[in-house]
Amino acid sequence: MEKQENVIEVDGVTKRFNIYYDKANTIKEKLLFFKRNKKEKHTVLENINLNIKKGEVVALIGTNGSGKSTLLKLMTKIIYPNEGKIITKGKLTSLLELGAGFHPDFSGRENIYFNASIFGLTRREIDERINQIIEFSELGEFIDNPVRTYSSGMYMRLAFSVAINVNAEILLIDEILSVGDQHFQDKCFEKMKSLKEEGKTMVFVTHSMYSVKQLCTRAIWLYNGHIKMDGNTEEVVEAYLKETA
Repeated sequence: MEKQENVIEVDGVTKRFNIYYDKANTIKEKLLFFKRNKKEKHTVLENINLNIKKGEVVALIGTNGSGKSTLLKLMTKIIYPNEGKIITKGKLTSLLELGAGFHPDFSGRENIYFNASIFGLTRREIDERINQIIEFSELGEFIDNPVRTYSSGMYMRLAFSVAINVNAEILLIDEILSVGDQHFQDKCFEKMKSLKEEGKTMVFVTHSMYSVKQLCTRAIWLYNGHIKMDGNTEEVVEAYLKETA
């Protein structure tokens, strides 16, 4: 049996952020209250080690503030670790922040071209897929309206529709399936199941344990910036629910 290759490797990753207290905003405040500008380093993730293999569908679970979204952003290279390294192999697409990369004054159609080009598609490739993207989004006549007029649900429809049609090998998704109406959530979920069957690698952050059990082959439980448990979905979810009940 052929051994599956790692497509994401997280090696000794630590991420810290500076938290400022009583920050002086003006020059006058800085001169008068020079001792007030205190900062503290907050460690969000510490010495994280994990490998994700091609075709795995992995859920990152844990309470708010455990470091799930930070780890996903590190994988996407939106932010970078203070220590350690992350290696990704293959074309990657992400749905981390709703409508990130959309220009509010451009129409939905224009933003498809803009957003898909960021994901690496050529003009010709976008031309070939645009009808498919618009059809999946179900935005209809609204596709030619400026996206600043869109509701959060419409943003989500457009963002998801672009991301799943760029033919990426790795998808990173952060809680986006919790936005929008039930019909579209179900449609997105079915699409993700289809991508799983195609052998795509997916990592997603969610608080929906139902989605984790239905979709994932593996779950990683983060707690206070550390991996508390990593393994079989049913076992990890059961342990997590037992502790957080």
